[in-house]
Amino acid sequence: MKEVKKAVAAKKEEAKAEAAVKAVKAVKKAATTAKKVEKEVKAAEKKAASTAKKTEKAVKAANAVSAAESVVKEVKAAEKKAETAAKQAEKEVKAEVKQAEKEVKAEVKKAEEVKKAPAKKAEAEKKAPAKKAAAKKAPAKKAAAAEKVSLQYLGKDIKIDDIKEAVKKIWTGELKKKASDLESIDLYLKPEDNAAYYVLNGSFTGKVDL
Repeated sequence: MKEVKKAVAAKKEEAKAEAAVKAVKAVKKAATTAKKVEKEVKAAEKKAASTAKKTEKAVKAANAVSAAESVVKEVKAAEKKAETAAKQAEKEVKAEVKQAEKEVKAEVKKAEEVKKAPAKKAEAEKKAPAKKAAAKKAPAKKAAAAEKVSLQYLGKDIKIDDIKEAVKKIWTGELKKKASDLESIDLYLKPEDNAAYYVLNGSFTGKVDL
């Protein structure tokens, strides 16, 4: 009986020992699994953080591209507006120049008519005594009288010859043309603009200050 009890007790102790060994193995295995899981979690967290940074960079880049496109659109709109304004200003300047030329031509025409009227009268007066002296020998022709034309306006004494010289200098200087190529000079004085408008050889236009 005692031997049976001892055998049973021994078996119990053996079972306990095996259970203890299994428990220790299970604990070790659980610890190993926990470490492995911890490593995987850390790796996943690291990967998630890297992905988040990449996403943030991509968002910032997209925002920068959008801002740049907006700036480019604004710049193009400003350039278009400036181009339109420049064209409009050019049209206005051309219209003003044409109007000024018309006004100057009208004034020059009036001045020529006023100048021709006394010339015709003087010519008629000269012709009358010429009939009486028909029998006398005609005197020798005198050399052409020197002429100087000046325009006096608001206290200014504007000499036409000085304006002609200034225009000739523009022809040879700014336009780089030969003096011998200058065939015609048309001047249009406009004192209210303090300017004289010119047309050279029928095509080159501009103005000089009085």
